[in-house]
Amino acid sequence: MSALQRIALFLTIIGAINWGLIGFFQFDLVAAIFGGQDSALSRVIYGLIGIAGLINLALLFKPAEELGRTEPKTSRT
Repeated sequence: MSALQRIALFLTIIGAINWGLIGFFQFDLVAAIFGGQDSALSRVIYGLIGIAGLINLALLFKPAEELGRTEPKTSRT
């Protein structure tokens, strides 16, 4: 997994946690930290999380071989 994919995964997890907080407690953590939903910094964070989601969506359609997954080797002894 490349560094870009790891960053995208991290941002997607942050976004999922934020949506969970909104859904369960009606609390927007990103807006609370960065000055409300209309602040420029919050909009940048929301945009980065959206781009990260698109990057992770592309990972969904990659074959397992490209992701570095290999089947465990079994011994024939």
